[in-house]
Amino acid sequence: MVAEGRVKLNNEVVTHPATFVTAGDLVVVDGKLADPPERTRLWRYHKPDGLMTTHRDPEGRPTVFQKLPPQLPRVVSIGRLDLNSEGLLLLTNDGALARRLELPSTGWIRRYRVRVFGAVDPKALTALAKGVTVDGVRYGPIEAGLDSRKGDNCWLTIGLREGRNREVRKIMAHLGLQVSRLIRVSYGPFQLGQLERGAVEEVSGKVLREQLPAEKP
Repeated sequence: MVAEGRVKLNNEVVTHPATFVTAGDLVVVDGKLADPPERTRLWRYHKPDGLMTTHRDPEGRPTVFQKLPPQLPRVVSIGRLDLNSEGLLLLTNDGALARRLELPSTGWIRRYRVRVFGAVDPKALTALAKGVTVDGVRYGPIEAGLDSRKGDNCWLTIGLREGRNREVRKIMAHLGLQVSRLIRVSYGPFQLGQLERGAVEEVSGKVLREQLPAEKP
């Protein structure tokens, strides 16, 4: 479209695709004014296991975005849950918001309920509060507590701020524990609550404004 001269910015034909648009700019495509950005919206989604958190999977596995209701606008996820993880996944139509809320500097804790197989050492869980190094990777402080035990199966509650790729699974393996189920129950102030598996629910604009952290200058 740019190469064909169909896009104008402030009444001048755009000649290069890497052209930045700022608030107040006039963008015209094929002689028609482009729609302004939609208001920022946020949804809570109860992700089932067995879905990839990606728009396209090269291996052809089912994705979160294929399972969302068709009436939703195009959305992106705030962080990810891997194929075998389930629970709360936040979705938004605002890519800048997604990037901001993924940063550890936001200070939001992600909490998980984790079922593990193996001998749980409460002291080792407590020591995670100081951070841990696994395979040369340093992970920040982690809150971890034992909720219940039945034979060799235990339920843990784990809270972390970084949310690196497969962080919980890697740390549990480091402690000699095998994760058999991983459920994210909260992301910052937003809770999974009683949201049914596979269901999507929009967060009201009022709640969104109240809960979003202020942007740093």
